[in-house]
Amino acid sequence: MARRMFACFGRGGEEEAEARKEQRQKPVLRRRRTVNLRSLSLEDLSRTLAKTNLHAFTLDELKAATKNFSTSNFLGEGGFGPVYKGFIDGSLRPGLEAQHVAVKYLDSDGVQGHREWLAEVVYLGMLSHPHLVNLVGFCNQDDHRMLVYEYMPRGSLENHLFKNLLASLPWSTRLKIAVGAAKGLAFLHESETPVIYRDFKASNILLDKDYTAKLSDFGLAKEGPQGDATHVTTRVMGTHGYAAPEYILTGHLTARSDVYSFGVVLLELLTGRRSVDKRRRGREQNLVDWARPYLRRADKLHRIMDPGLDAQYSVRAAHAAAKVAHQCLQAVPKSRPCMRDVVDALEPLLAVDDDVPMGPFVFTVAGAAADDAAAAGSSAGDDEPATAPVSRRGKKHVTSPVHAESPLRDGRYASRVKRPESPPSVI
Repeated sequence: MARRMFACFGRGGEEEAEARKEQRQKPVLRRRRTVNLRSLSLEDLSRTLAKTNLHAFTLDELKAATKNFSTSNFLGEGGFGPVYKGFIDGSLRPGLEAQHVAVKYLDSDGVQGHREWLAEVVYLGMLSHPHLVNLVGFCNQDDHRMLVYEYMPRGSLENHLFKNLLASLPWSTRLKIAVGAAKGLAFLHESETPVIYRDFKASNILLDKDYTAKLSDFGLAKEGPQGDATHVTTRVMGTHGYAAPEYILTGHLTARSDVYSFGVVLLELLTGRRSVDKRRRGREQNLVDWARPYLRRADKLHRIMDPGLDAQYSVRAAHAAAKVAHQCLQAVPKSRPCMRDVVDALEPLLAVDDDVPMGPFVFTVAGAAADDAAAAGSSAGDDEPATAPVSRRGKKHVTSPVHAESPLRDGRYASRVKRPESPPSVI
């Protein structure tokens, strides 16, 4: 069965004798198997994937799961290609767990290609953690390349921070997301073969129904330095505003590059601002340049905190989180903490709530403005009352904000890509 499932990667061979017994607490991604991901032989890849629980789906199966890649199932578009919502169960293939999935379809003319697809299959096929998105399977049939993920109903962190105009993420939820994402990165860095994520950003942090953060999109992931090496030299890839300055200048990649990127996202959670926003004036266009001077000033931190929070946050916890962000954003990589230290610093803040104000000031709007507020409330979703009070910013602060449907949407592409009825090459 395993030989048939993974035949598309090449002919498998008998397993070599194991050099040592696997450690149960370690990820199963082994240095011997992945010294150079890009040069893995097909036989090595076939044997490696045969040890996972990934399903090798056929094109017809995924067409059935997504209603022939219908526009009604279209979720968004990213650098990889279009994303569709689907449903799989035992009727599609005996033994399949019934669940909704997100199917990413590789655009052959897109930004990413076969190598990025292969990286995701290998890394997410070999690694499993509560804060990494679960890869259910893949498709590699003829020229078709697809990835099948668990469906994340709350969408991306980016959507909640920057695209949801009706509700603001509560402080406790922001901290929970920060801690979860930090744990995901720490897990990658502490693997038997360390993995550098290389593209940590708000759009790659997905949220399940309980707002548990999970890292997605491993197309740019890279194995970390091994032995006496201090860094990995590679071409500069990633997203402007999140990449570490030394990596941009030299191409030298280390785990501390991810730490810098985490600092940027933590700053976005604190301020509610994008890492780069050309609509703002001068220095405020770059979030790090603008906010960094305030991070160590307890008396001035309130100036950069997200107004959407309506001051409903723990001042002590915010100061502590700001200090962590400041440390992560140090210009010298060695001065940045490791991700395990970041987790240890942030996790206790989840319990700090003794100084949170009682509640925001709200007022009732009369007349036409009240009608507008009611219309906004009714459009938010069935869970929102039509007559919800309006805060001072006109943005509701709720415990469970309305979520976006797209689990893997990248705003850079969604606005300019036409939603296809089905991929052009699908018959």
